[in-house]
Amino acid sequence: MPKVKKSMDGSAQHLKASDFDDITKEILTTAITIFRCLVVTRAPFPDSILIETKLAKEAWCEACSAKGINVRLTPGLMKMILKRTSHVRGELKTKMRSLTGSFFGFRANNSREVIRCNRDCAESLKEGSLFAYKDWELKQGIYKTDLLQMGVNHMWFANRNDKGIIYHQYFNPFPVKTMALLLASIECCIDEWGTGIKEDVKFSAANYASVYNTHLDSLQRFEEHTAPYKLLEKIRVNLHDAARFHAGVDFLLTSSTGSRVTEEAFDDALLEYEQELQDKEEEERDERDGTEAQGE
Repeated sequence: MPKVKKSMDGSAQHLKASDFDDITKEILTTAITIFRCLVVTRAPFPDSILIETKLAKEAWCEACSAKGINVRLTPGLMKMILKRTSHVRGELKTKMRSLTGSFFGFRANNSREVIRCNRDCAESLKEGSLFAYKDWELKQGIYKTDLLQMGVNHMWFANRNDKGIIYHQYFNPFPVKTMALLLASIECCIDEWGTGIKEDVKFSAANYASVYNTHLDSLQRFEEHTAPYKLLEKIRVNLHDAARFHAGVDFLLTSSTGSRVTEEAFDDALLEYEQELQDKEEEERDERDGTEAQGE
C-alpha cells in the first residue's frame, strides 16, 4: 500500500514510485515495462482512455503473476502507469532522431546550399513515403529500409536483457502496428528538417496519430495485396530474427546448444555400466571357481 503523503496544508501531493512499499514498487516497475510493450505493439496512439486502462490492467495482472503475488491496482498506481504512453513514444522519437538524421544525410549548416539540400531531401523522402524503401532513389524494397531495423535494434533489442528479448511474446513476429509506429516516428524526424534547418517537432498524438494510421493502413493494404507471397510476414519475421541476432541471443543459444549432452551420450553411459556389471560378474565367477578348485 502507498505511504500517504500530504503537504503542509493537508492537500495530496503527486505520488512517486518511492511512495510505495518494496513489493508494490517491484510490481509497478515490471508492470510499467510490460505496459510500454503493450502500448507499442497494440495501441501506439490509443483512441480512448478505456483502451489505455485495459492495457494497464493487463500489464499489472501479468506483473503480479510473474512475481507470484496479488497486489491491488489503486488509482494512484494506475495513473503512474498511464503516464508511460506518451513517454515511450517520446523515447522512440529521441532514438530515431539521431538515426534518421545521419541515415539520410541531413546536415546542420547555415549555408544556403545545405539548407536547400536538407529541404529538398525531406520533401522527396516524404513523397509516397519513399523513406520506407530500401533504395529510396530507385524506389525498390518497400518496407525493407535498414533504418527500420536500426530502430528496432536500438529501441527493443539493444542487448540480451532488453525488452524485445525478455518479453519476446510481444515482438515475435515483429508487430505491424509497431512497424507503423516506427514509420510515423521516422516521418516526424524528417519533418524536423522540412525547412532545411532542424527544428524540434513533437511526436504527439495530436500531430501524428493520423500519420500513424495512414502508415498502418498502407501496411495492411500491402499485406493484402501481396498475400499469396506473404511478403509482409517475411519482413516481420526478418525484423525480429535480425534484432535477436543483434542482441546476441542467437549466439548464446548456439553456445548453449553446443554444450548440451546428447541422448547418444546417455546410451553410451548405459552400455558402459552394463559392461562394468558384466565384467564384475565374470570376476566374481572366476574368484568362486578358483576357491572351489583350491578346496578340491
